[in-house]
Amino acid sequence: MSNPKPIVDHLFTADPSAHVFNGKLYVYPSHDRETDIQDNDNGDQYDMNDYHVFSMDAVGGPVTDHGVALKADDVPWVGKQMWAPDAAEKDGKFYLFFPARDKEGVFRVGVAVADKPEGPFKPEPDYIQGSYSIDPASFVDDDGQAYLYFGGIWGGQLQCWRSGKFDKAAYETMEATGDEPALLPRVAKLSEDMKSLTSDVQGLVINDDDGKPIHASKHDRRFFEAAWVHKYKGKYYFSYSTGDTHFLAYAIGESPMGPFTYAGRILDPVQGWTTHHSIVEFKGKWYLFYHDTSLSGKNHLRSVKMRELVYDSEDKLKLAEPQS
Repeated sequence: MSNPKPIVDHLFTADPSAHVFNGKLYVYPSHDRETDIQDNDNGDQYDMNDYHVFSMDAVGGPVTDHGVALKADDVPWVGKQMWAPDAAEKDGKFYLFFPARDKEGVFRVGVAVADKPEGPFKPEPDYIQGSYSIDPASFVDDDGQAYLYFGGIWGGQLQCWRSGKFDKAAYETMEATGDEPALLPRVAKLSEDMKSLTSDVQGLVINDDDGKPIHASKHDRRFFEAAWVHKYKGKYYFSYSTGDTHFLAYAIGESPMGPFTYAGRILDPVQGWTTHHSIVEFKGKWYLFYHDTSLSGKNHLRSVKMRELVYDSEDKLKLAEPQS
């Protein structure tokens, strides 16, 4: 089915992070809500303030809404805008990583912990020191080492951190311009307890076909937001949104810290301004989770969908059915 129905239609959900825990498929999306705020490039219309967790025993089967797993009022440092989250499991505990603006309006990444995949999650009292921007994605490698990826430009403020310190004035430049490489997503190693960073935050290099970092002018290839990492046949796949050109693209590398080499597109633009996804294997098949606005027709009220993915003979990713 090339244009599936949303997996949830009783509320609006976006930015889905899908994981398999305890033999079930869990989805951790952001929760869109109605607002009178007009659309703008700052993203003010995405005024989310809590998270629901969803699960399913089988693809195509019933989807369970486990209710509110974490809300802004529970987190001391949060000012507003709890955007796209991700989850991870390690040593029997479950971790929810989430971005939000702090009381000064700067996006940071927080973490909350639960004993069950569906929560409820108890937040740490402060954000992860050294974290910034949006769209955290966690990846736990086969050796147990965990990584945190993050970053998003424009409203996500990544352009404010070029120097390593927050520069509010740099917000207006939005992104790299001129003859220079594109802004890079960020990556750092996570501590054993998943609550802090144990390495310096570094740029995750995505090289183009010529072996050089993707140029700032290549808006159809360069990173914008929505980092995701999965592993297949010993290689690491870093996928992301190109943002204002609305593609989901991916790159392949030999290390979770990069460098990666651009490998192609997974999804062409869908209805709505944003695109954000995850990729997961469940019961021997691979799936892409994403969102669009087909249910509401409004950019800030999105709905999560899923499609099957396959690998070709060169281990490149593509949709199992052509996109319609």
